[in-house]
Amino acid sequence: MASSEPNGPTAPSGKSEFRRPKPTSENRDESELLTVPDGWKEPAFSKEDNPRGLLEESSFATLFPKYREAYLKECWPLVQKALNEHHVNATLDLIEGSMTVCTTKKTFDPYIIIRARDLIKLLARSVSFEQAIRILQDDVACDIIKIGSLVRNKERFVKRRQRLIGPKGSTLKALELLTNCYIMVQGNTVSAIGPFSGLKEVRKVVLDTMKNIHPIYNIKTLMIKRELAKDSELRSQSWERFLPQFKHKNVNKRKEPKKKTVKKEYTPFPPPQPESQIDKELASGEYFLKASQKKRQKMEAIKAKQAEALSKRQEERNKAFIPPKEKPVHLKKPKEASTETKIDVAALKEKVKKAKNKKLGALTAEEVKLKMEADEKKKKKK
Repeated sequence: MASSEPNGPTAPSGKSEFRRPKPTSENRDESELLTVPDGWKEPAFSKEDNPRGLLEESSFATLFPKYREAYLKECWPLVQKALNEHHVNATLDLIEGSMTVCTTKKTFDPYIIIRARDLIKLLARSVSFEQAIRILQDDVACDIIKIGSLVRNKERFVKRRQRLIGPKGSTLKALELLTNCYIMVQGNTVSAIGPFSGLKEVRKVVLDTMKNIHPIYNIKTLMIKRELAKDSELRSQSWERFLPQFKHKNVNKRKEPKKKTVKKEYTPFPPPQPESQIDKELASGEYFLKASQKKRQKMEAIKAKQAEALSKRQEERNKAFIPPKEKPVHLKKPKEASTETKIDVAALKEKVKKAKNKKLGALTAEEVKLKMEADEKKKKKK
């Protein structure tokens, strides 16, 4: 019976131990690796994960506007209480108008200082304490979008910002429901708090709105995506066939000039030099004439022009005295009587008879007498 080992030199035993079989498509499905199981949550970072704490102290500071001073002064004890649970110190400087957060020796979570920095940034951007404190959770993030420099014209900027909010905040509310994010529009910034996937969509909608794309188009797309996400079969497929394709209606067409200049064909040779007055005189022979002869020629040319103009003017004057051409008498045809002007005598007679039979406005003498007698009888009876 033949041995299964190869005839060549065998590999060292140390390398063979670390060799692992490559995962085949039968063992693992790609869709299973790409999708996160429903209900899965990353375990919270505890003190056991970092028992020795941090080596260096980190701190962040941010300024806040004057109108936020009263609100921050009121809610600052709650901010300190929330941050003390994570062993982070928070200080409020009303004279300088700044908020500062810094780690302590007891701080074990290295990322909590970043979350504390985001907390004070949100509070400075008019976000309420109830919403801003959510940033300390692991599955919540924030995004502060700067929109002030996206539109140069101030009036246009205000209109587009109002379009993002919508009538009575309806557009903003619809966006919040679709992205599961809290959105706050304040001044030149838009603050958003929520999951990472929602923040990505919020940023896209906000930037598109400032680029003059109405938010309703993005809201429609988000609604369709939300319905498609419910279907487990469509998760690993492309959704482009389901999403609407909106076309720009008002495409700015470039205005063409009235007078189009046609470019001449390029030639490496320069254009011919124009003839000077001396060259023209040499060609015609005038250059060799005397001054008196030149003067006589000029006078003759002037007189010829004057005679031509005089003849034209005389012709224009004589046109008024030329009689118009008349047609000969034998060619003229007698005008036939039009059918419209003919009078129908029989119809006219019938009209007169009908008028006689009808009672006109004025009564006859006999009718007047009868009426008077009837009136007298009525008076006697009374």
